[in-house]
Amino acid sequence: MNTRQMRYGPLPVERVDVAVIGGGVVGAAVVRALSAYELSVALVEARADVGDGTSKANTAILHTGFDAKPGTLESRLVRRGYELLGDYATKTGIPVERTGAVLVAWTEEELAALPGLAAKAAENGYERCEIVDAEEVYRQVPALAPGALGGLTVPDESIICPWTTTLAFATEALSRGTYLLFNTRVEGVEPPSGTAGDAADTVLRTSRGTLRAGWVVNAAGLGSDVIDGLFGHTRFTVTPRRGELFVFDKLARPLVNRIVLPVPSSRGKGVLVSPTIYGNVMLGPTAEDRDDRTDTSTSEHGFGFLLEKGRKLMPALLEEEVTASYAGLRAATEHGDYQVFLDAGQRYLVLGGIRSTGLTSAMAVAEHALGLLGEAGLRLDAKATLPDPPRMPNIGEAFPRPYQRADLIAEDPAYGTAVCFCERVTEGEIRDALASPIPPADIDGLRRRTRALMGRCQGFFCGAEVEGRLRAGVARENREYREYREHGETEQTGEAQ
Repeated sequence: MNTRQMRYGPLPVERVDVAVIGGGVVGAAVVRALSAYELSVALVEARADVGDGTSKANTAILHTGFDAKPGTLESRLVRRGYELLGDYATKTGIPVERTGAVLVAWTEEELAALPGLAAKAAENGYERCEIVDAEEVYRQVPALAPGALGGLTVPDESIICPWTTTLAFATEALSRGTYLLFNTRVEGVEPPSGTAGDAADTVLRTSRGTLRAGWVVNAAGLGSDVIDGLFGHTRFTVTPRRGELFVFDKLARPLVNRIVLPVPSSRGKGVLVSPTIYGNVMLGPTAEDRDDRTDTSTSEHGFGFLLEKGRKLMPALLEEEVTASYAGLRAATEHGDYQVFLDAGQRYLVLGGIRSTGLTSAMAVAEHALGLLGEAGLRLDAKATLPDPPRMPNIGEAFPRPYQRADLIAEDPAYGTAVCFCERVTEGEIRDALASPIPPADIDGLRRRTRALMGRCQGFFCGAEVEGRLRAGVARENREYREYREHGETEQTGEAQ
């Protein structure tokens, strides 16, 4: 078995050069970047999978950064991240659709704001926005409600699969020798004393044992301020901001062929209507500050708000069936920019307040983090050779899926045997996910890898079959772990890969 990503038992490593806390899209991007160097690296994640927190529940838009606050770190990293992730998606097969977007003005006040937004976009380095009249808005989105006064086009806004993105980063990091330490919650921190030897390491007290690290990167998302506090700092406070969304059936997709954005306010980008990479249409999100960092429940109030907004934006959409609803939590802070701080003495870097733009900016955040760590003294010697980037399974609707590929089915009939009929997920895809380098730990993880149970019936027809296959896969993983423990197979700890 791959002992570098065991989910159970004591930690398979005692010390690493760099520990990255948080297995969301930013943490996964950072370990991928670090794994290109002669360093021992560990991703420390409290949950059983990567991308299982904020990164799994967002609007899944690849942003150009046209409306970011000029001059901020967020603005710079979103623009750079757009380029990096777009290129990486091409190499790895992460599905991206270049749909474009139109920002719609419904009032005279919003119409008057469009020139300022276009100027802001240009200040951010994006000069392809164009102010258009109402006739052009309706030409682009005929299903919009009456009353639009004009709009601002953003031709390069895109939609992307957030699940495959995070998984690709982590899979590549694993192939380069990174430890993926799941079910490993950081419960205490002993920062370095500044003296030589082990005392110069940070000691992370975790739910699976003690891990020493020469350097620590805090990419803990909703918990980033808590981890920062364990290092003795009170620089920002994360306030979970809940965003509820509706997902409409695929039959609604002809209504929405591009992202429909509102004029943004101080609370955020507002409620949008957007196609998804999976062939659905999404309406949302709400924006509600919460106290509970785990509360991803939906609410009657949130649903009422979305229905009201939907009727005003696109009444025809509300005649379609809602396939699902969900809520995500964004790591909002009291500051208007990313909270990035490096403490060279503690050999500690915090990447906090990475809000909804974090999916787009993740690779640029990782690039920025490497620069800061290198300047602070982390030795970055590039590895002589690296494995090829992974080629990820396609779960995007706009690209050929396995059930559509006669060549795959001819080689392996399992790709022609449907298990989840609503989403056309095949026996071969589920088998591959369960045997992948980072297999799913639960039904949600399998859903994020294959789209199983995501369709109109929400697992009513295929749920038992899919869960049975998952249980068999998890049982196999548990059996391999027991055999590993019984035979006493061990690896050298702290060894640079």
